[in-house]
Amino acid sequence: MDGDVPNIKKWNILHPVYINSKKTITEGRRINASKACENPTCAEIGDCCSHLKIPFAIEIDKAYSRDFMQRGRVRVSLKREDGTLYNPAISSRKELMLHVAELVPRHPGRTKKQESASNSNAGPSKSAKVGRKKR
Repeated sequence: MDGDVPNIKKWNILHPVYINSKKTITEGRRINASKACENPTCAEIGDCCSHLKIPFAIEIDKAYSRDFMQRGRVRVSLKREDGTLYNPAISSRKELMLHVAELVPRHPGRTKKQESASNSNAGPSKSAKVGRKKR
């Protein structure tokens, strides 16, 4: 490859499933469920990486091998060519997952979604009809 373009094939891969609190360990979650976030997207993970000043590349067309319906992954580079860290606070992939899972719930797009959902739920709600069970 050219000297300008980084070789992203050697970068670490971060699938959204790794930090999804709705998934189990066997389904692919890699961190504790209490520290994970709910249904993260590749775009949110990418924004968190840019906030942490870590270079990333989003690959939309790639799928997670255990669940091929889960599309997209993020490639990240934790170290420079000379071996120094981009962010000294993040030295491993697991630390990156924990930091990203902490930042995703505060993502601007996610907070706007939650506000609009709470406003739509503010209206009067219909109670469920309770009666005898039909045979």
